[in-house]
Amino acid sequence: MRVLVTGGAGYIGSHALRALLRAGHTPVAYDNLSRGHRAAVPKDVPLIEADIRDTDVLTAALKDNSIDCVMHFAAFAYVGESVEVPLLYYNNNSRGTLSVLEAIDRARTPRLVFSSTCATYGNPPQNPIIETTVQRPINPYGMSKLVSEYMISDYAASRPDFSYAALRYFNVAGSSFDGEIGEDHDPETHLIPVILQAALGRREKVTVFGDDYPTPDGTCIRDYIHVEDLVSAHVRVMEALKPSDRRIYNLGIGRGHSVREIIDAARRVTGVDFKVEIGPRRAGDPASLYSDPSRIHEELGWRAQHTDIEETIRSAYQWFSKNPNGYGDAR
Repeated sequence: MRVLVTGGAGYIGSHALRALLRAGHTPVAYDNLSRGHRAAVPKDVPLIEADIRDTDVLTAALKDNSIDCVMHFAAFAYVGESVEVPLLYYNNNSRGTLSVLEAIDRARTPRLVFSSTCATYGNPPQNPIIETTVQRPINPYGMSKLVSEYMISDYAASRPDFSYAALRYFNVAGSSFDGEIGEDHDPETHLIPVILQAALGRREKVTVFGDDYPTPDGTCIRDYIHVEDLVSAHVRVMEALKPSDRRIYNLGIGRGHSVREIIDAARRVTGVDFKVEIGPRRAGDPASLYSDPSRIHEELGWRAQHTDIEETIRSAYQWFSKNPNGYGDAR
């Protein structure tokens, strides 16, 4: 298939480009490079440098490249930032998805695989989370993605020949196992990269945002899925989509690790006893989120292959050790 990957220069999108190539598909990257990196895009993959909210350019990209499927990753994804500037998130994420759907409608593109999030569940009444768990986001990031899910569902109801999947994933972590691409955000807020930066002496300390949550050790619990597992699921789902399919899947490993457990694992992997301090809770953070990913296994036979948290951290450490400045100025 010919696949347009929005956010193709970002952390997950760039890994998806490589997974599509390995599976024999023809990807095209689409990214405005506001938070992505040109160097993350494989040299043999064309990059259209544009904003997803430019519907005319996006429509032309779909038509000119005879696109069979859109993988839509382009979004802002900082929970804290979304609380501080919520309109930015509704503009970029929700309005951006509306533009993607308008372009898909104009070009009559038949498939969409949408990057959603466990943040749409908010503070769930129980874990593990299944796909029918009530969705009550507690931050604008999660709500911007849920609004996008609603728009996609409503559009699909109006077009029988269209198929889509919304993949709600949990904490994405790790880097490509060959060390070629990795995670590079500015600012960096994701736990594992922050920890590794501290281990490499690039930041003074790691701040744990709250140790008084109702969890066994008082710190937040999350389900960490390796990025290469995550993108393999996107390819599997895309290949399975038939006309009029509407699929919803959780993507995770099915168990959680606390912040303290991640810190301890990182110390074992790196051999560095970096400084850790306890700070106040961060707005919009649920106490515990981990998945029940059994639906995608039962329906498509997919399950995460890299479930050892130390293996995940080690792959990220390989990238950060070789690329202390990330992608540098190669944007």
